[in-house]
Amino acid sequence: MGRAFEFRKERKFKRWAKMAVQFTRLGKEIVMAVKAGGGDVNTNSRLRTAVQNSKAVNMPKDRVEAAIKRAISRDEKDYEEIVYEGYAAHGVAVLVETATDNTNRTVANVRSYFTKTGGTLGKTGSLDFIFSRKSVFTFEPGDRDLEELEFELIDAGLEDLFVEADENGSDIAVIHTAFENFGKMQKALEEAGIEVRSAKLERVPQSFHDVSEEQAVDVLKLIDRLEEDDDVQAVYHNMAE
Repeated sequence: MGRAFEFRKERKFKRWAKMAVQFTRLGKEIVMAVKAGGGDVNTNSRLRTAVQNSKAVNMPKDRVEAAIKRAISRDEKDYEEIVYEGYAAHGVAVLVETATDNTNRTVANVRSYFTKTGGTLGKTGSLDFIFSRKSVFTFEPGDRDLEELEFELIDAGLEDLFVEADENGSDIAVIHTAFENFGKMQKALEEAGIEVRSAKLERVPQSFHDVSEEQAVDVLKLIDRLEEDDDVQAVYHNMAE
């Protein structure tokens, strides 16, 4: 099957092993949400979204509650959210979202990952023409009429609605809307009786960069190193599948 196939298989197993890391990132997001808007999910929309996303990945309820309590007690450290932009090997654009309590450590680590894998770290805003920030919602479509739902959600800013396979191969409906329409769409889905599986602000590439399978291995090495870093919350790239 080749080196690229073996690398991808190995990467899949590593992704499964990253569940604890995913919980840590969600816990950090919960802490930041509480510090920004309080510990009541009914009045803090960011916290409500973070808790919702934790349920989507089966994060234990006690860990969610513990993160909220830590933030409320003010014993938890504050995190600064910083975005880093650069290019991986072979010209693939990479955008990294971080949340850190030590910016010197984070920038040094991120820069070293780019450098050691043949990439370069760029200036903030250098990838604005490649990535746009979108509100992304997912839910299980079931037997719902998605064409009818599209009409219902136009006033909430619907830009795109499509179905794709999740990591388990099951159908999942995906909604894209503008960054500023996050709250509006969230409310519209609640009113439509749709149980949202996840709700996030993501960086969506407007153009894609083609690479060979061998080149993709080099790019994935950078992405893996970034995703393994505790300060990194999300990694986006424009490498074509």
